[in-house]
Amino acid sequence: MVIVIAALLLSVLLGALFLIPRDRNAQKVQLNPINKSSKVYYSKDEVSVHNKRTDCWVIIKNKVYDVTSYVEEHPGGDAILTHAGDDSTEGFYGPQHATRVFDMIEDFYIGDLKL
Repeated sequence: MVIVIAALLLSVLLGALFLIPRDRNAQKVQLNPINKSSKVYYSKDEVSVHNKRTDCWVIIKNKVYDVTSYVEEHPGGDAILTHAGDDSTEGFYGPQHATRVFDMIEDFYIGDLKL
């Protein structure tokens, strides 16, 4: 019974991803726009201070994304804040995300992680 309820809840959440209208132009606004022709690099320490709802950066596959403007729209609620200021690669590639997130995330790209 618990599995059925969990499956229904997951189905509703995933269905909401496709039914909630989005303003794609609003998400392209970045707090720190960069010139895409030149690389910007951030250290883990620099990223780690951006760990709040009002200032949220994440690392995904050694790329840095400023997702602050998306935090309130995130269908998974505060789950996006779990790894704010840290590496979110594992959570980002989890089964809960529809394939469209792989295109969406590029709107928030601000630079690469210093290795």
